[in-house]
Amino acid sequence: MAPAPGPRAVLVTGAARGIGRAVAMAFAQQGDRVAVHVRSAVDEGGVLRSDGGASKGRGTLAALPGTGHALVVADLGDADRAARLPSDAEEALGEPVTVLVNNAGIATSTALAHPPATTDSATWQRHWETYLRVNTLGPSLVTHAMTRRLVELGLPGRVISIGTRGVHKGEPDFPAYAASKAALHAMDASLAVALAPHGIAVATVAPGFIETERVADKLASPAGDEIRAGSPFGRVGRPEEVASAVLWLASPEAVWASGATLDLNGASHLRP
Repeated sequence: MAPAPGPRAVLVTGAARGIGRAVAMAFAQQGDRVAVHVRSAVDEGGVLRSDGGASKGRGTLAALPGTGHALVVADLGDADRAARLPSDAEEALGEPVTVLVNNAGIATSTALAHPPATTDSATWQRHWETYLRVNTLGPSLVTHAMTRRLVELGLPGRVISIGTRGVHKGEPDFPAYAASKAALHAMDASLAVALAPHGIAVATVAPGFIETERVADKLASPAGDEIRAGSPFGRVGRPEEVASAVLWLASPEAVWASGATLDLNGASHLRP
């Protein structure tokens, strides 16, 4: 068994709530120091907020056990801000980020639905540009900046991206969302090969439906029973279950999982 790592500098994007908050908590509980990222323009789930989720981010920060954690702000839809995020986190934590969790992104919402048969071309293009800018280009810039820094310093590291079951199952009303996450899956597979000689392991987690505050109303509606019935366990996933998988993928024991996509959907969608 590989030796347990000492405290690490961890950057979790989109850590104000939901999966990101659970991931930040999991790393802090094992003694790591966490940079809690929030966005300045669009909060998790595509909900516009005047403070970019900073108030919820401060709540997450205050709840983390241990010391030395920090709040960092960047709109991943802004390429320059995204590329600077790892250096901002390094400055805030006092050391280079060696674990990156790409969690931030715009999820599905009624306002961003674009079923191909009924969506006009202007709306189609606008939604595709939005999803690809925030869900694909932004995380790729963060990842590139973080891993280039590690290569420069000769340090090993971990990158874990939060993808989606929809990459494999399909998202008929949100094809741009599925495509934007599929690009992350493919990026991680390529980076796993390219960065292995530098001691950097890269993997992806693909959750199914997860019980977060963003979808609480939907789960409480009549549609909730159908959603829960999608899994033979008769429920949806929990943020802490995703966090547990991310924590393992970031561990020394999981280095041989580099390049893998870990499905976390309660057997609601099985692929070969």
